[in-house]
Parts: sequence; structure tokens; C-alpha cells
Amino acid sequence: MSLEKRAAPIQLILSDVDGVMTDSTIEIDHAGNESKRFSTLDGYGIRMWRQAGFAVGLITGRSSPCIFHRAKDIGIEIVRTGTFAKWEAVVEIAEEHKLSLEQIAFIGDDLPDLPVIRAVGLGVTVPHAPQVLKNAAEYITQRPGGYGAVRDLIDQILKIKGTKTEFGDVF
Repeated sequence: MSLEKRAAPIQLILSDVDGVMTDSTIEIDHAGNESKRFSTLDGYGIRMWRQAGFAVGLITGRSSPCIFHRAKDIGIEIVRTGTFAKWEAVVEIAEEHKLSLEQIAFIGDDLPDLPVIRAVGLGVTVPHAPQVLKNAAEYITQRPGGYGAVRDLIDQILKIKGTKTEFGDVF
């Protein structure tokens, strides 16, 4: 099935964090405090996606306070941390939001993401992902994780949907 047909029904984008929203780098200071670098390109893309009336969420194996801070800052209300059972989290989120799997896009970068990429309406990965994820994904972003990969996905879907931006132009 074409990217256009898979992207058209998407209402919710779910994303992994490390390696997708970040460049996979985890910085830990001398006191054990963790920090991550997030792309402002992704943040603005998520803002456009939400303004268009769609939802976004995060599902990640790691649990870190900075994930919750970033999610709050850019208006992400669906946040599941500390879970490697991502498939189960996707099913729960779909049920909670009364969505079919065909209405969900998921972007991930490593093996725990593979079952979800294979099962949702639009499975997406990043250029540095293992080949098995690239083989399973319907779309591989042009931008790497941490450098606008989520924005790349959002731009593609909004273009396919013919969505107008906050500036009034059709995307």
C-alpha cells in the first residue's frame, strides 16, 4: 500500500524518545541527573500537528523527568515511560482514544519498536535504525533522530492530508 493511502487516515502519531526525539545521547552529570537534547524542529512540527486537530504521544523504555518536561512544554498529553512492552501500550492508547490501529503512526529506532512498526497503520523509522526496522517501515525519515525526524514525518502526513498551516497556506 502506498504512503499516501497509509497516511491519509492517521489521527495519532506515537513516537519513541531516545533515537527519535533525541540523537540517542544520554548525558548524566556528576550527581546522576540525566538530560537529553530535543530538536526544536520536532517541537514546532508537533505544534502544527496538534493545531491541525491531531494527537501525539510518547512511548519509551526509559523513564526520565526530562521526558515529562519536554512533553508538557510542547503539549504532549500521552506519555508512557519505562515500558519496553510498546505493543501493549499502543493497544491501550488506541482503546482509550477509540482509534483503530490504521489511524495510528508510530516512529521508532530500535528492536523494541519493531512489533509496533509492523502493526500500526503507518510504521516509520529513522535512517540510523537497524536494517530489520527499515525493511518493516513504510517510511524512513530523511532527517535522523534528534534532528527533526518527527517533523519530517509530520510534514509528510500534513502534505498528504492537504492540511493548512497556521499561516493559512496548504501545507
